[in-house]
Amino acid sequence: MFGLGTQELLLIALIVLLLFGAKRIPELMKGLGQGVKSFKEGMKEGKDDNQKMKDDSKEEKLD
Repeated sequence: MFGLGTQELLLIALIVLLLFGAKRIPELMKGLGQGVKSFKEGMKEGKDDNQKMKDDSKEEKLD
């Protein structure tokens, strides 16, 4: 696939720094972290809901 070396990563970091500024980057990373956390919680809730639906359908078949 794409092989990003050290020089490419440094260039990307420099461009991001120039575009957003040093003060804005921590805010962006915090927002990204919260988004990932929210996504993971949503995935867990989806699995829990799916399991509950399976359990409920098994109970209905037994009744």
